[in-house]
Amino acid sequence: MMLKLHNTGKISIAELADPETIISSLQDAVDLLGETYFSGCSSIIMKEENLHPDFFRLHTKLAGDILQKFSNYQMKLAIVGDFSKYQSKSLQEFIGESNRGNRVFFVSNIEEAILKLRGT
Repeated sequence: MMLKLHNTGKISIAELADPETIISSLQDAVDLLGETYFSGCSSIIMKEENLHPDFFRLHTKLAGDILQKFSNYQMKLAIVGDFSKYQSKSLQEFIGESNRGNRVFFVSNIEEAILKLRGT
């Protein structure tokens, strides 16, 4: 698992920069959390492609389980991608609710991810 570090002055952010890494289970998420924690970062950026498609099928509960683990570890997360292609109303509502919070963000690019994770 390859992490790219972004030092923003306020916080250090880890970006999952390995297109081969797919988070497809709760254990995969825990492994990513551990690597991020030991790199000294308090926030993570990952691309939509790094998440198994089941993450975006809310009935599988993969998203809820993973995001609960991020919350338990007080780790912020930004997921970069084009989420307009998902037709599920419940997923779109979930994305909207997440973006109104301060812990998980669904954004369109890395720059926006960094700004959200910095709290600006």
